[in-house]
Amino acid sequence: MAAVNLHSVKLDKGKCVGCTGCLKRCPTEAIRIRKGRATIIDELCIDCGECIRVCQQHAKIAVTDPLSAINRFKYKIALPAPALFGQFKKLKDVNSIARGLLRMGFSYVFDVSRGADIASRAIMEKLKNPNCPRPLISSACPAVLRLIQIRFPELLDNVVDVRSPMEIAASAARKEFCEKNNVPSEDVGCFFITPCAAKATAIRNPIGHTKSAVDGAISIIEIYGLLSSQLRRDKTGDEDGFDRTHSGSALGIGWARSGGESLAIEADEALAVDGIENVSKVLEEIENDRLPDLKYFEGLACDGGCVGGPIVFENVYIARNRIRKLVVDLPKEKISDAVTLEEVKALGNDVCFDKPIDPIEAMKLDQDFKEALKKMDQIEEVRKKLPGLDCGSCGSPTCQALAEDIVRGFARELDCLFLLKQKVADMAKQMVEVSELTRE
Repeated sequence: MAAVNLHSVKLDKGKCVGCTGCLKRCPTEAIRIRKGRATIIDELCIDCGECIRVCQQHAKIAVTDPLSAINRFKYKIALPAPALFGQFKKLKDVNSIARGLLRMGFSYVFDVSRGADIASRAIMEKLKNPNCPRPLISSACPAVLRLIQIRFPELLDNVVDVRSPMEIAASAARKEFCEKNNVPSEDVGCFFITPCAAKATAIRNPIGHTKSAVDGAISIIEIYGLLSSQLRRDKTGDEDGFDRTHSGSALGIGWARSGGESLAIEADEALAVDGIENVSKVLEEIENDRLPDLKYFEGLACDGGCVGGPIVFENVYIARNRIRKLVVDLPKEKISDAVTLEEVKALGNDVCFDKPIDPIEAMKLDQDFKEALKKMDQIEEVRKKLPGLDCGSCGSPTCQALAEDIVRGFARELDCLFLLKQKVADMAKQMVEVSELTRE
């Protein structure tokens, strides 16, 4: 079961007006409208941020760390996501981002694109194993991983056991910084500059490993204004005298866009899909063995990839195009040349998972098997009474979900407007019949 209160997508009830926009778009049916306000079911939420994207009242918010959180540590390492490079107009020098972050108070900058390079090399080695599951499924997007845990648990063995670029970058950055400067690890804080809430959740509640190497997540929106001002006065060489940055390759930066990971790992028969609804459809195809020739599946919850995250500044299409042009302009280098196997091995257990990913048994009907079967029959009986329109007017996303909510005691049959209308019509008819009998 997912840990409660570890989610990064929260509801501001003061802004919620009880519309059904988020209800209809949630991929795991984690939202209900009750008493005129939305509620989020912790067990079902995957922090994909779709509700943040569609809520016109801005009642769904992403909970991340403020920039001031870095002051908890003596030494602060910035881990900028590759998506950050797509946020700024006319960015000609990728190192200007690092210089700006250093002037904002960070002690060291380690691009997560470098973590993507290392992850790419590790995945390439996994794909060489003829006995690995087919297709292997990318582990980069935590929202997709939680979707698999909840809705497609049979595919968990297909998830490649390589940690996300964020985690790999944090481990490598900490090790590198501590060795260079002879400082204790506990004095160093690693902060991911994130485009999405799911990454913040993955830090608090890691998937596939026991403890995150990241100490906090700061949203791109949080740092955009200040970093923009730093970029406007940037001069090459501002930070000469001390090497405090570590950059990745063009292919690593390309991970910010959908398809970037597949391109980096040079996988034949790879499929890249973005948008949580599209990812869900393809996972269903994989589960039903309808894509037998597929070797690798890259699924990203956000439209366009990480550049389309719910807490970025720039329009997804503009940011995606900027990343494309940036990758074209940077020096070309294969992952096998950018990262040696010795580098991957040097990180040891910090590259791969240290525990299996377990399914999330969300919303179990009953701990007792016989009672659960009985409730399943009750759900089916209730569902037959419902119109099957999935209109959401009842406050549940579908008629099936309403039937489940009714049996669990979270809703009533008359929450369905169609059943209520029928009930009112029957009562009116009975009243007419009673009045006629009275006159006689």
